[in-house]
Amino acid sequence: MTEIHTTATLRSSERVIAGTTVVALSGEIDLLTAQPLSARLDMLTAGLRPDLVLDLRAVSFVDCAGLGVLCRAVNRTAVRGGRLRFVTGNTGFLRILRHAQLGGVFEIHTRLPNALAAKPESGDTSATAG
Repeated sequence: MTEIHTTATLRSSERVIAGTTVVALSGEIDLLTAQPLSARLDMLTAGLRPDLVLDLRAVSFVDCAGLGVLCRAVNRTAVRGGRLRFVTGNTGFLRILRHAQLGGVFEIHTRLPNALAAKPESGDTSATAG
């Protein structure tokens, strides 16, 4: 049986914790939700040295359009001297990153407190980070 996504929903909430903007996403990041998410992330990464954490633990689906949005956000953040971390333990998402050869591109943590506490110079971008 083939799964067909006809109604994509992506919900988000934002909060600032010790100067870091945490964006919690839930639902699907796909062709239908990629553009509004990209626009929001563009706004959040527009300034100098943006510091963001994307909490993806409640994201149930990511397609190639979604991966493109996440890559764009990482690149925009890096160009502006900032930092973007992901929080997820979803093995399906991590497997997609590996297959797309993006496993080392993102700084990934399994817990929000660890993402907030991680030092930028640690260089730990592995999917097994805390």
